Amino acid sequence: MELLCCEVDPVRRAVPDANLLYDDRVLQNLLTIEERYLPQCSYFKCVQKDIQPYMRRMVATWMLEVCEEQKCEEEVFPLAMNYLDRFLAGVPTPKTHLQLLGAVCMFLASKLKETIPLTAEKLCIYTDNSIKPQELLEWELVVLGKLKWNLAAVTPHDFIEHILRKLPQPNDKLPLIRKHAQTFIALCATDFKFAMYPPSMIATGSVGAAICGLQQDEDVSSLTGDALVDLLAKITNTDVMDRAHSWGATEALGLCFAFQDCNPVSHFIPEKLLALSRYYVASLFKSAVRLS
Repeated sequence: MELLCCEVDPVRRAVPDANLLYDDRVLQNLLTIEERYLPQCSYFKCVQKDIQPYMRRMVATWMLEVCEEQKCEEEVFPLAMNYLDRFLAGVPTPKTHLQLLGAVCMFLASKLKETIPLTAEKLCIYTDNSIKPQELLEWELVVLGKLKWNLAAVTPHDFIEHILRKLPQPNDKLPLIRKHAQTFIALCATDFKFAMYPPSMIATGSVGAAICGLQQDEDVSSLTGDALVDLLAKITNTDVMDRAHSWGATEALGLCFAFQDCNPVSHFIPEKLLALSRYYVASLFKSAVRLS
């Protein structure tokens, strides 16, 4: 009698490296180089004639669904959107090629971040076979050339652990805060309004929005309102210059309580989550001046 083994070997993943996550020099280097990997312009106004913002949002939503279904690493989707935005900022692209471009960007991002990257054949299936594997591979070289092979872009995920370790949070609460912040970051990546914000600003706003939202249910942090904003700003070297035009933390808290039925993990309501994250990120941006 033959025995059938149905056990599946778990995917091997690297453990967090304390030398990278607990060294302030790493954070400073990330802050120094992060803006090198941002799109240089609002490409809908000056580069793209055939592609509209809603088209980007549609392909971004599709890309997010693919990454979620394939259980990709959290970094894959924001990194793929970074590639897509940087390419579109420099290369006029027909709208008929937008999904192909999105597939190529996921293909590249998964190669950089995944233990087992997405295959060309699998990505083509997700397009209902509207593109061929050979076409995807040819466009891979085109995108690599236009990005000058600069694929190791800084994303908001690179800042999350640096921010969390400096916040006075109970260790048992950090996984939930991290998960909510990752959800906010993914939703921000679907909206072009966030494409030109520094990744550190997106990460800071997402962590702040996660903490702010969780406070409605339990005592996650003793920090609230301006105190939380001040601490988050200091962590990412943002100097709050004028408290007179404070963004009004009480309004953000009120917004969180208005979204009591919205849980970023169990109740996926993009509009509400995106509104909260946008409010937090924009408020930080308005009330602070980046240190050069």
